Amino acid sequence: MKYNKTKVKDNVEVHNMIISKIQEYIKSRNLQPGDKLPSERVLSENFKVSRRNVVEAIEKLESFSLVKSVPKSGTFVAEIGNIALNGIIDDIIILKKENFLSLVETRIMLEEKSVELAAKRRKRKDLKNIETALDNYKSKILSGQDALQEDMLFHLAIAKASKNTTINTLLLKITPNIITTFEKTKVNDEFSITYEVNKHEAIFNAIRDKKPKQAVKAIKSHFEMLIKYCERF
Repeated sequence: MKYNKTKVKDNVEVHNMIISKIQEYIKSRNLQPGDKLPSERVLSENFKVSRRNVVEAIEKLESFSLVKSVPKSGTFVAEIGNIALNGIIDDIIILKKENFLSLVETRIMLEEKSVELAAKRRKRKDLKNIETALDNYKSKILSGQDALQEDMLFHLAIAKASKNTTINTLLLKITPNIITTFEKTKVNDEFSITYEVNKHEAIFNAIRDKKPKQAVKAIKSHFEMLIKYCERF
């Protein structure tokens, strides 16, 4: 699916403008942690932007835990103190959109720890979920179809088995961004297909056998192609 880079850039600028104005509002009204912000409708009218853009800007602030939206109650300033809040908002405004290489590097670090923990902590139900995801991946790739989404679900099943909710949450956030950026790579020849399937099975087997070091080694091998792709990106 193609997307308009100019539109994406414009949206980021609008969101940052709204975030900056929310910051000014908090300062001018001397709002304290736990105080309520005006409604999305009021903010959109005051800032002369669409309500959708206000919602998206607030969601961005909430993703950094700077505000908290409570259904049917409103949006409230986070309990972190104004100095920290203003400092983080300043950083958010100048923060550029994550580049693909940064996302991949972060994913690899998280996944190495994820498979290590999964090999130590996985339960029978977790193993079944990983195996189901692996079977779905194999079914797609062996029939010559794109299996990028099935691959993603395989890795997310492993993250869930790690029992580390922070790793799981971070992978849930960054993996879709990688999926939308990563070109759908077609594996055509029989050798390459077998090679990719074997890599996934090696990861699964290490987790099944509760061998953390082997699991980490297998995941590093699996990411070799992605690393090479990043070098050409």
